[in-house]
Amino acid sequence: MPVHLAMLLDKIRRSILILLFVFSASLWASMRVAGAVDIADEASLLTFPINLTDDRGRNTHLDHFAKRIISLSPHITELVFAAGAGDKLVGVSRYSDYPAAATAITDVGDSSSLDLERIIALQPDLVIAWRSGNASTDIEKLEKLGITVFVTEASRLEDVPRLLRATGKLAGTLTRAGLAAKTYEEELQRIKLNYGGRHKISVFPLIWHQPLMTVNGNHVISDIIDICGGVNIFASAPSLTPVISAENLLEADPQAVISSVSLEFAETGTKRMLRGFPDLSAVRNNHLFFVHPDLLHRQTVRMLQAAKTVCAKLESVRSGQGRNVFQQGI
Repeated sequence: MPVHLAMLLDKIRRSILILLFVFSASLWASMRVAGAVDIADEASLLTFPINLTDDRGRNTHLDHFAKRIISLSPHITELVFAAGAGDKLVGVSRYSDYPAAATAITDVGDSSSLDLERIIALQPDLVIAWRSGNASTDIEKLEKLGITVFVTEASRLEDVPRLLRATGKLAGTLTRAGLAAKTYEEELQRIKLNYGGRHKISVFPLIWHQPLMTVNGNHVISDIIDICGGVNIFASAPSLTPVISAENLLEADPQAVISSVSLEFAETGTKRMLRGFPDLSAVRNNHLFFVHPDLLHRQTVRMLQAAKTVCAKLESVRSGQGRNVFQQGI
């Protein structure tokens, strides 16, 4: 091979090696920057102590990220998992069955019978409670024992991403919690855009049958009805979950009934009970619908599944295609 050709090939090889080195260095730097962004996202809250105001208006103080969390409601358990902190749960409220991993965590009782001794033995550094579901006396007992309690309440769909981010901040999983919150907010916005401005439908949200119980306008179920273009006929009731009389229901005469009574009662009991109100518009027109209580009652990201189901049911009322019913809204 001529000397000049060999020199040319050697020069080309060196140029290629230099280009490969520069490309590799650039790629590695960009990966490090991307990683640094993720770390910085978490590290932005590494200024301790952490102070957050809960839904009682009280300050929650932590000197470090929570490592041992107890949930006092099934929906809170689900939110903790959604916020990426499920592995930090050491105790959960009875009936915490979603996700499946929650069933393997120690049961600390339910809202009416918390096992305070077990909670103390688990040595939590954070207990997350439900303002309208847990007794204030139980929360006070825990706090008197020196346990940090963060009390939550979601009365609007927009509260779910707020609580996800708060959980992520307390548990040190803000990146994952923020992603879950953003995904939720984008889906909620799509639902609002799809059903905003629709013709209003009067709705009776039935949450229990003996006695008849519903929700007022401060309940998140009412918010779901609202974004679907419905009107909760008992929105102005003074209590969150009022008991109503047959006369109240007949006078309000809803166009649709959204039942979330327990699965055991849904298919037969509710249907049979509503036959006792033949003069209701909803009964005459077969606008009687069932939505799974785990979706409609639990203040979690799965409420958007409930919202889609409710919106579709009310749309069927508008189009005159309401069908009888009591098909599980999954």
